[in-house]
Amino acid sequence: MDRTIDKTRMMSSAEVAKWLSERDNFLILTHLRPDGDTLGSAAGLCSALREAGKTAYVLRNKQTTRRYEAYMTPYWSEDFRPDFVISTDIATENLFPANAEMFKGRVDLSIDHHPSNSGFAENTLLDSSCAACGEILYRLAMDLNGRVSPETAKLLFIALTTDTGCFRYGNTTADTHRIAAALIDAGAPGAEINKKLFRTKSRGRVLIESEMLNNIEFSRNSQIATVVVTREMIDRAGADEDDLEDIAAIHGQIEGVVVSITVRELEDGSSKVSVRTNKLVDAGAVCAELGGGGHAMAAGVSLGCGVWEAKEKILAAVDKVWK
Repeated sequence: MDRTIDKTRMMSSAEVAKWLSERDNFLILTHLRPDGDTLGSAAGLCSALREAGKTAYVLRNKQTTRRYEAYMTPYWSEDFRPDFVISTDIATENLFPANAEMFKGRVDLSIDHHPSNSGFAENTLLDSSCAACGEILYRLAMDLNGRVSPETAKLLFIALTTDTGCFRYGNTTADTHRIAAALIDAGAPGAEINKKLFRTKSRGRVLIESEMLNNIEFSRNSQIATVVVTREMIDRAGADEDDLEDIAAIHGQIEGVVVSITVRELEDGSSKVSVRTNKLVDAGAVCAELGGGGHAMAAGVSLGCGVWEAKEKILAAVDKVWK
């Protein structure tokens, strides 16, 4: 079944809480190359549903990196047969992992914060003002159970802190900080999580950062910084997927840079492009030129071409959007 944002039923958090309370046997989906927001949101929802007396699992995502695997293990299932399917932090069905493709056209509820959400689910809880999908899940957990347990708080804190770059990115709002404080009050080990996710680096991570910093290309009077990350660079650094988490943020820290672009070569020779911007340029609009999407200051697109061709395509898209 093909749905559009005009056809999906838009719901409030209170309406979704009631919808969930009247149903059971849920399976929750996460997106391709999962980050902390989709994983933390999915596991946090699963935890909250179990606390409400429901049967719930997260469909195992085999692309999950080692930093998140221990948090997700209690919630994984590969063969659970649900009555209802929920997606978290997924804007379109083309972001489903391979083992979730069977649920295309069968998602009962989408919970998301991406303004580019396509409305693929029967019901949608969408708030694009939220920095992380985890913010939406916090309000939903409160509406569902009237409280947030320490376990749920831990998982939702992971969602918040990863999608805001430890609360440094421009998407962070006062509400983000208020919810983070509420999660810490509820038992989330905020300092411990932030140290593990942001202040601890593997050898591979340090070396891939060095490779990237040595290969930055500047254009448009140094307002655009582009890095192409090849498989050769990744292999030379001894980096794995865990080491490549959020590498798109590295060169965006350079003073004077308005647009930072990362073009990464995937194992099959295709390219993953990530765009980070400030308020002068709409990153989502740039990536939409090539069929991708995301937020105003953080977006991405997958391209079936090599990295050098992908680089030229994304730079042309920037020129088209940023006159």
